[in-house]
Order: sequence, then C-alpha cells, then structure tokens
Amino acid sequence: MSNDKIKVAILGVGNCASSFVQGIEHYSNSDNEDGLISDVIGGYKVSDIEVVAAYDINSLKVGKDLSEAIFAEPNNTMKFCDVPKTGVTVQPGVINDGIGKFVKDIINTSPDSDNFEDSLRESGAEILINLLPVGSDEAVKYYAQAAINSNVGFINCIPVFIARDEEWYQKFKDASVPLIGDDIKSQVGATIVHRALAQLFSDRGVKLENTYQLNVGGNMDFLNMLEEDRLETKRTSKTSSVTSVANKGTGISADNVRIGPSDYVKWLKDRKKAFIRLEGKAFGGAPLNIEVQLEVWDSPNSAGVTIDAVRYMKFFKEQNDLESLDLVSAWLMKAPFKPVKDGDVLSKLHELTHKDSN
Repeated sequence: MSNDKIKVAILGVGNCASSFVQGIEHYSNSDNEDGLISDVIGGYKVSDIEVVAAYDINSLKVGKDLSEAIFAEPNNTMKFCDVPKTGVTVQPGVINDGIGKFVKDIINTSPDSDNFEDSLRESGAEILINLLPVGSDEAVKYYAQAAINSNVGFINCIPVFIARDEEWYQKFKDASVPLIGDDIKSQVGATIVHRALAQLFSDRGVKLENTYQLNVGGNMDFLNMLEEDRLETKRTSKTSSVTSVANKGTGISADNVRIGPSDYVKWLKDRKKAFIRLEGKAFGGAPLNIEVQLEVWDSPNSAGVTIDAVRYMKFFKEQNDLESLDLVSAWLMKAPFKPVKDGDVLSKLHELTHKDSN
C-alpha cells in the first residue's frame, strides 16, 4: 500500500470544515485516540490526510490561509485545537444557489472562480469533500460534475441527492470516479439515536405508531433551513433513515412521523438540541413510549465521520474496489443509494479493510 498522503479539497469552509481541519491537527499530533470511531482504516491514520485546497464564497474567508478562515464569521463551532498556518489559501468557489434568503444579508460574497476545474486539478486533490449549505442543489450538481470531469472522488456530506439519485450514481459509476453519499451521519446524532430506537422497537416486537424528531440549533445550516424549500431533501433524508428500519422494514405512515429541523436559535451557536419521541404498542397492545433529549456540538459530531469517509475512499480506490463504497455510504450516510442494515455493513467493512493483515 502507498504511504502517500490522502490529498483532499474542501467545498465550503464553514463549521464542519473547521472541525475537520482541527481534527486532523489534533489527532496527528497526539497518541490519544479518544473520540475516534476508527483509529486506522485500511492502514490509514488521521495523520495521513492532507488538505491541499479549500473553496468558499465568503469574502471574509477567500484569500485567507485555511487556518484563519476556519475561525472567520459566521463560523461559531467550538475551538478544540490550535491550527498552525497550512499554506492553503482559500479560493473562490461558484455561488449558484449556495446563498439562501435568510443568509444573503449576513455574507458578503466574492466573485466566482474563473475556472474551478483547473484549480481543482492543479491542487493535486484526489478527493473533493462537499460541505456546502443545505439546499445548495444547483451548486452541488455543478461541483459533482466538476469532480467527474477532473477524475476526483466526491464525498457528498449534505442532503442534496447525488449518490441516491440513479442518474448521478450511474454517471460516477460510468466514469469510474469514487462516490460516497448522501448526507453524512453524525457520530452520535439525532438521526442515529432515533434510528437505533426505531430498530429496537422493531427487534423487540413493539409496533411503532407515532414518532417525531424536532431539532433546533444556532449555526448557518439552521438559519438556511428556515427556508422550507431548501429543507425538503433534508427531511426526506432524515425521515427515510429512521422509517426504513421501523416495524420490521414495513415503515410507518407519513401522517404519523415528523422528522427534521424545526427552528433557529442564534444563541445556541453550533449546538444542536434534538427532541425525540416514539409511541408504540407492545405485548397485548400495552402502550410503550420513549422520549429522549439530545444535545451535541453539531460540527465536531459529523467531522469524525467525514474523516472516516476519506480514508475508506482512499483504501477502496487503491484496491480498485469502488463497489464497496456503496457499503461505506450505507454505513456513514443517511441517504445512500443502497441502504443496508447497520450491523451487517459494519462487519463487512471491517472484514474488507483488514483482510490484508489477517
């Protein structure tokens, strides 16, 4: 296996990018593995990841070293690591529909990139990580096509459907370009907790009759999601992730489920609060209800999963096994092309990434 760095480019230098970059620095300079889902994947450690390019449309970030841009406004996630100068200057991206109506008065935009694809190729990046705002439908499709044209792997961390969309999925497959998506799961987030509880009901014979997951937060994604039109795919992604395991796979009526972001609370900053309730009928029709409240820092909660996605993509690309990236998407994403039961996919991925060491 090559000992080369995994060279990545980042789309969107927001809170998630901040946590991702801080995480690389933190785990590259410490033997402490606390907080990592996987220390090593296919021989690759976190320290093997190198950010070689970053793109944004915010004039406060474009032109700055990445180490400064990740802490520029309106970013408001927690700082857990000092990041030294990276030598990577944030370059302009392409706006398209990347700015929602509730955000346009907060962010001053830079002019669009003259030639994004040339910039991406010149960077030497082998993986492009999409961390754009929720609802950036046209922008994501522009960048997905650019990744195909540039033969750069694409990790779609947001709920604009690329990997889940049959036409886009086939485009990547035909071009033999690696793809992981869509909509990154958190390490322990509202959806995975909700999904686990729905699976528990199913496994134990409890019929799930009604459920909700109502989320509030204070980052730019929550502000963007006040615009209901930008929220549609997010609701679909989160809802399908939960209902696909409900009632032994038969699901639950749309009238009896409500899942998704509910409001923007500025003072919460990058914290997210989730309120989850499941109502079911157990043995003899006896009521069985569960109510949970979860609070997390949103961006660190997803950055560790993104770090795993990067290493899986590098490993399976080297193995010339792009088919197994469908398993990775099923494990790490809320809306994969081919959903798989969590326990089955994790054991299979462990087997594939450790076969050379057995």
